[in-house]
Amino acid sequence: MAFTRTQIGIAVGVGALLVFGFVGYLWWLSNQGPVLARSEDKDPLTGLPVSIKMNPLRDRSTEKAANNFLREMRDGHCDKLLEKWEHDYHKKYARYICKSESEHPLLSWELIDWEDAPPLVVLHYRGQRPSNAGPTQAGIDQSLFALTLEHRPGEWVVTKYDAMY
Repeated sequence: MAFTRTQIGIAVGVGALLVFGFVGYLWWLSNQGPVLARSEDKDPLTGLPVSIKMNPLRDRSTEKAANNFLREMRDGHCDKLLEKWEHDYHKKYARYICKSESEHPLLSWELIDWEDAPPLVVLHYRGQRPSNAGPTQAGIDQSLFALTLEHRPGEWVVTKYDAMY
């Protein structure tokens, strides 16, 4: 089956249009923030959006720093992780966090919101912890918590951990 010059020209034109459209979409995505969309529906208790759509091309260095912090907390390295907080006004708060985390360790977490407040970023998470209802009522509790990260030369550092136990 032979193709005419017109058919080949149309096929090449459509192919070029698709490639330019895709490259244009990638360029647009690269110029967007980390959150592309938040749902209009908000949780009535927390005020956080029910769902968010994240940019797949976002800089994930803040999330990596937060995940490393949370893994260290989960693995029982809270004292070592928060020892630098011991030298300022966070001293009592750091002890409280470590005690609470040892009693109610995180099992898993999911990013549910992202707030930019340069030079800080606040990441909101939904986590799962063992139920504290007692040994006869074992189960999993959902909890919300937030990490505040500050950009310091070359890295993101967690400067605040807000959790309800």
